[in-house]
Amino acid sequence: MGKTEKKKTAVSDDREMTLTEHLEELRRRLIVCAVAVGVAFCVTYYFSKDLFQLLMAPLLKVMPPEQGLIFTGLPEAFFTYLKVALVAAVFAAAPVILYEIWKFVAPGLYAEEKKYVIPFVLFSTIFFVGGALFGYYVVFPFGFSFFVGFATDFIRPMPSVKEYFSFSVRMLFAFGVIFELPVFTMFLARIGLINAQMLSRQRKYAFLGIFVISAVLTPPDVASQLMMAGPLLILYEFSIIIARIFGRRPKEAAGEEPEADGAAPPKGREDKK
Repeated sequence: MGKTEKKKTAVSDDREMTLTEHLEELRRRLIVCAVAVGVAFCVTYYFSKDLFQLLMAPLLKVMPPEQGLIFTGLPEAFFTYLKVALVAAVFAAAPVILYEIWKFVAPGLYAEEKKYVIPFVLFSTIFFVGGALFGYYVVFPFGFSFFVGFATDFIRPMPSVKEYFSFSVRMLFAFGVIFELPVFTMFLARIGLINAQMLSRQRKYAFLGIFVISAVLTPPDVASQLMMAGPLLILYEFSIIIARIFGRRPKEAAGEEPEADGAAPPKGREDKK
């Protein structure tokens, strides 16, 4: 009885899903992510004021003494605290979100590729949080010093709570996402979409794109742009090494071709009939 149930389960797992089933699976994954963020939000909202004070610290260090942020609308501070708690909840629930993303993509992967779920979730979380911390501790002080440096006896900086929150969160997420480059490179190289040779050939175009992205995402000062472009250049070179290590070997790539002609699939590949 047990063997029969296992066999039925294997068959149901290997069959191709319809569009409706894919949408249902996506809905279920999104619900899990929303629940994880909601649970984390219940905790982070309690510390929302402390978290926002921590977020303001790099700006307050370069502001004139006894001067802080202002809010021009009555509910502005309240909604800002809600947004701070929500952003913190997203960071706290990042492992769950990344795990659900992997589980949604996993049915289309090889059996040997599905075992990378733990490294994917672990390193994605580390690089995402690491990128945000890099922006907070390295980029913020230089960027804010540049902007506040335009203050004079007649021009005083009076940033609003809403504007500062939007600007800082956008920067944190930007650095968090760009630091995911090595992780996504490993994933794409493993499934055969890219390889080290292709990344090396496209290096000059990638460098140009990096400087364009840095100019768009960062404040209009050279220091901040270079602080985003510099790590991206290093991460790109690191991604080439990762693609060379984890990329699919020529034998593995060649083993996929017979399957299109009806031959047996390569060893390690799941039978998805």
